[in-house]
Amino acid sequence: MRLHFINRLILFSLFVTGSCSLLAQSTVYLKPARVFDGEKIFENYGVLIKNNKIENVGLQTTIEKDLDKDTRLIDLKNCTLLPGLIEGHTHLFLHPYNETPWDDQVLKESRSYRTARAVTHAEKTLKAGFTTARDLGTEGAEFDDVGLKRAINENIIPGPRLLIATKALVATGSYAPKGFASEITLPQGAEEADGHDDLIKKVRNQIGKGADLIKIYADYRWGLRGEAAPTFTVDEIKLIVATARSAGRPTVAHASTPEGMRRAIEAGVETIEHGDNGTPEIWKLMEEKNVYLCPTLAAGDAILQYRGWKKGIEPDPERVKQKKQTFKEILKSGVKICMGGDVGVFAHGDNAREMEMMVEYGMQPLDVLKSATSINADAFHIEKQVGRIKPGLLADILVVEGNPAQNIQAIRNIKLVMKDGKIIE
Repeated sequence: MRLHFINRLILFSLFVTGSCSLLAQSTVYLKPARVFDGEKIFENYGVLIKNNKIENVGLQTTIEKDLDKDTRLIDLKNCTLLPGLIEGHTHLFLHPYNETPWDDQVLKESRSYRTARAVTHAEKTLKAGFTTARDLGTEGAEFDDVGLKRAINENIIPGPRLLIATKALVATGSYAPKGFASEITLPQGAEEADGHDDLIKKVRNQIGKGADLIKIYADYRWGLRGEAAPTFTVDEIKLIVATARSAGRPTVAHASTPEGMRRAIEAGVETIEHGDNGTPEIWKLMEEKNVYLCPTLAAGDAILQYRGWKKGIEPDPERVKQKKQTFKEILKSGVKICMGGDVGVFAHGDNAREMEMMVEYGMQPLDVLKSATSINADAFHIEKQVGRIKPGLLADILVVEGNPAQNIQAIRNIKLVMKDGKIIE
């Protein structure tokens, strides 16, 4: 009698708490109108998911010949199936600056409060179809991204797969908050480090605490007149890159000046973030050294609107005109472009804003989709896990109504998000 009761209790527990797990162990057949595999569009293709991986991709007529009778069919008429999108530049511990200025977030919001916000930001990012995200610095929230990543990995909270930079590195005196009395020592939005021994120690410490990559600020607004100017020397950046690389970590650089970009590229960084004032010579150097650019169009656009620009009504500010021209040069140069919006400057969950702006600034929708999937996967060294619809890769999948290769705004018409073979509710 006691054994019968225990068996019933186990079955009830599985029914109540294990439905997602049971679904993940079944075979699911997704039948959309078309499949974007990370590189090309295929009409009348289907995708078979088994456990948490992609089992088969091919013509629906071919797949359906051998379907097991227990396979769950999800019919997705007039829909496009894509790899789960990859956000290339986010800050989950920030929220839009028109809500709270950056200085106030760093100085006045407690880390527990910022972490609580980050939890909701992670969920919004995932539900927007971004199943992987590269978080490029906690901006004063220390190593709290390590715990956030662990909570996601252990299914305590929903969120994308994270690649984290933890604190990021800045040259002493170059970053922010600034503008306070000189005798006051303020917490910084990144970790200050200088010189041979200090740089090695702080790179190793960030890696030891859980950093997947090292981010540096190769330039910042600390010039004589407040303009952006280089920070680290070439030799310092080379030391950072070598120290990180010895532990299998890439180094990426915030850089917007030609000289800051040049130093970072020559020193061996793998991606340049922003690149606002790059030149033809810089683009040529990036192409030669296979350095990717993450242009973060949406962040600058958002900041200008916060300052009063009425987009679509008033003429483009000079900064926007320059960014559009720079982006056109990049498209012609052959430099590989990552998709990353610097999310946090604008709202999490609105990540597609960057993709729409890439099209607005002259990129073809299909190329934008590549940037947000296979190109980001290659750039971030995760191509053996995600970024393509390919047998053996993890079943991170986005399904949208319509065809985003023709109209990029269709990327917002979300019908299904799947991460690790599980449908996100």
